[in-house]
Amino acid sequence: MQHDHQEGDYKKGSITLGGAVAMGTGVMIGAGVFALTGQIAQLAGPLFPLAFVAGAVVTGFSAYSYIKMSNAWPSAGGIGMILQKCYGTGAVAAGAALLMALSMVIAESLVARTFATYVLRPFDVTGGPLVPLLAVAVITFAFLVNLAGNRSIGRFALAMAAVKIGGIALFGIAALWSSGFHFAAASQTTQAATPLGFIASVALAILAFKGFTTITNSGAEITEPHRNVGRAIVISIALCVLVYLLVAFGVGSSLTIDQIVAARDYSLAEAAQPALGRAGFYLTVGLAAVATASGLLASIFAVSRILAMLTDMKMIPHRDFGMPGNLQRHTLVYTVVIASTLAIFFDLGRIASLGAFFYLVMDMTVHWGVFQFRRKEVGAAGAIVLAALAFDAVVLSAFTAMKLQSDPAIVVIAGISIVAVFAFERLYLSRWLAPQASHDH
Repeated sequence: MQHDHQEGDYKKGSITLGGAVAMGTGVMIGAGVFALTGQIAQLAGPLFPLAFVAGAVVTGFSAYSYIKMSNAWPSAGGIGMILQKCYGTGAVAAGAALLMALSMVIAESLVARTFATYVLRPFDVTGGPLVPLLAVAVITFAFLVNLAGNRSIGRFALAMAAVKIGGIALFGIAALWSSGFHFAAASQTTQAATPLGFIASVALAILAFKGFTTITNSGAEITEPHRNVGRAIVISIALCVLVYLLVAFGVGSSLTIDQIVAARDYSLAEAAQPALGRAGFYLTVGLAAVATASGLLASIFAVSRILAMLTDMKMIPHRDFGMPGNLQRHTLVYTVVIASTLAIFFDLGRIASLGAFFYLVMDMTVHWGVFQFRRKEVGAAGAIVLAALAFDAVVLSAFTAMKLQSDPAIVVIAGISIVAVFAFERLYLSRWLAPQASHDH
């Protein structure tokens, strides 16, 4: 059953510059700090704070393509629009856009499981059925808030971003202060960091910054989008670099690498104890709950947007299964169901790996499309776009090599899933590239 998407579903100018920055940082800080710090330390060893810096550099190059395209064509479909402008409405654009949507849904399940892991930590629960159960509960909460509409999401995201950026910065400073600015992670480690491990860790660090795409996906709704989309992306990434570095050095000053790896899924809560005592531990658990819940909220909002846009553009099929409400509401339901399913069946490490594979393949498709079809039109420097493509390729290769050693099954799952997405779109759309790719639609 087809639905026409009314322009009224998207309220132009309903998200301010501050709201857009809050949404971007909301998604990034939810996933990056709490879910990924331990996993990045496991791969990068004592160099793990530098992995965040490297991730920010790669993301900075990546963001260039998105900013150039969004400045030219601000759109509520963001990445779907960018891919369509480059490749037309064929299977390449649709497949890559679907990978983007899926990588965001994967990020939601990652953040939801992180929420559950931290909230259960005071009760010494580290596994069992309560983790997925609580993860599904927080996804459902985010779904209900999303039904309330844009304005409430913008306000909530702004308040939450202020709380968590302030709180996390305080944690980092206090941890460093109490350790006398001594970096414990540089000592007492049983594993030396390898160049391959470090580059592979950058793949996860990129996941910690990919929330900037949330801003791209809300382009049409941001005030003065031709100016503010790019500004919101740059401010978000800069804020997150500062927060991540504070946290990385804070955790590293309290715990050795072996301790960080042992407490991989809740390393911030563990790091708070030596520095701030039991009160600090509880404060960190509370912060993690706020950060992950608000990150989930912003992410679900963005994914439902991109899925609705792809349906509009006839790039994915749509069935409403008799559900009431508009297209956006249906895509919200799909998003929540898929995220909940992943949160039930996958652990944090595997969810993060799957997200990294999907995101990097999609990102490379975007850069190649911009370089090949649109760079002159949007005034993009070819060298920067190609550099972004090369960085992605190096990081993806290193990450794949590491995962083939430690968890080959997830490489197989990711490979089969990516091929299946493109094959499905090829069957649905019956062509790889639309002939009008070089023209406007």
